[in-house]
Amino acid sequence: MINNIRTLIVLLFIPFLFNAQTKENKDSEFQEQKMEWFKDAKLGIFIHWGIYAVNGISESWSFYNNYISHEDYLKQLKGFTAKKYNPEYWAKLIAESGAKYAVITSKHHDGFALWDTKYGNLNAVKSSAAKRDVLTPFIKELRKNNLKVGIYFSLPDWSSDLYTDFTRDIKRYKIAEEPKRWEKFKKYYQGQLKELATKYNPDVWWFDGDWEHNDKEWDVPKVKAMLLKNNPYTIINSRLRQKGDYDTPEQGLPIIKPKSKYWELCMTMNESWGYQPADKHYKSSQQIIDIFVDCISKGGNLLLDIGPKADGTIPEEQVKILKDLGRWTKKHSKAIYGTEAGIPYEYYYGPTALSKDSTTLYLYVRDIPKDGKVAIRGIKNKINRIFVVGNGAILDHEVFSKVYWSTYPGLTYIDLPKQVIDENYTVIAVMLEGKIDLYDKVHGANESN
Repeated sequence: MINNIRTLIVLLFIPFLFNAQTKENKDSEFQEQKMEWFKDAKLGIFIHWGIYAVNGISESWSFYNNYISHEDYLKQLKGFTAKKYNPEYWAKLIAESGAKYAVITSKHHDGFALWDTKYGNLNAVKSSAAKRDVLTPFIKELRKNNLKVGIYFSLPDWSSDLYTDFTRDIKRYKIAEEPKRWEKFKKYYQGQLKELATKYNPDVWWFDGDWEHNDKEWDVPKVKAMLLKNNPYTIINSRLRQKGDYDTPEQGLPIIKPKSKYWELCMTMNESWGYQPADKHYKSSQQIIDIFVDCISKGGNLLLDIGPKADGTIPEEQVKILKDLGRWTKKHSKAIYGTEAGIPYEYYYGPTALSKDSTTLYLYVRDIPKDGKVAIRGIKNKINRIFVVGNGAILDHEVFSKVYWSTYPGLTYIDLPKQVIDENYTVIAVMLEGKIDLYDKVHGANESN
């Protein structure tokens, strides 16, 4: 009798288990479909543009940290002219760099909005010298250039009277003291988000400042549901209290491959996000490509920042880097977009990537080899062909230390003539028979030869 009851319980439970598993599989498939373009994109351009470019000071943080008073910070509104702003040029330059998407600061922590929002008066139309919406034309140009649209939005607003007591020189209130006031702020910032979602329907939401309040205080479930209802395919970064789709390490290139399936390194060209004329500590184009290649090899994206001037022009140093990057990405597109993370460094002393089907191994060669040869180890597959990406030259190779009585695949040396060397990175494509198969045994003496 007891066994019959147990059997009945199990039989009744099976449909629920099956339905739950089916839903989980469907959710996983949808997530992969939704994130596919982002994972394949590899390169995006970040744009920090706001009134902080007028005096060339830190965006928002300069008054937060008392380097300047809030009153003096806002005086920069008079200098934000955008008189030489050319959104068509911006979008074409970004496309030329090889980027597949761009993320622009619609509103930083200072509360200054680039679009004509009906919530508050601190925006480019109502309070700056520009007297116009500068966000809409840029997003239109991104779409014209087949670039995905990303909108950065700061959850805090350190200039709003409705916001809480977080800035150091502006004392306001705490939520527990004035809960109704906080409710007004939530309507304010969520109203702005709804405007942006309705008007631009971005492909990516890039949130920031979430550390100042918890999930409940920000209304995270409500906000996320609102954005996904508008577009279930929109992607959200991790800075919505870790309730997003991908991780966003900042400035520091991950040393070890991140565990997250989807991630993006956001990084400046010099030391500043916004335009600061005194900051001449720029990375070279080679160093930027070094970092980009490292991101590719670890299966992530690079979101590279530019900081336009208050008149809308992009600093020459930044234009040069974007154009140099574009030369390299155009030449090596097959070894960049749509690739997967590469193999461990034990098999090749340098960054690598794999084609989506894992049948082509890409080797990134930064310098000229001393003996004109590049070595790979432990590749069990038969090699069908080796060529230089973007050049087409077929390369010779030879195998050493492979003997008939051992499964050890030997050492493969690839000839790399000087005439095919790229000025930044030469990329070698190793075409394999079947999916890559790496030797992972401890190799010792063989006693039966």
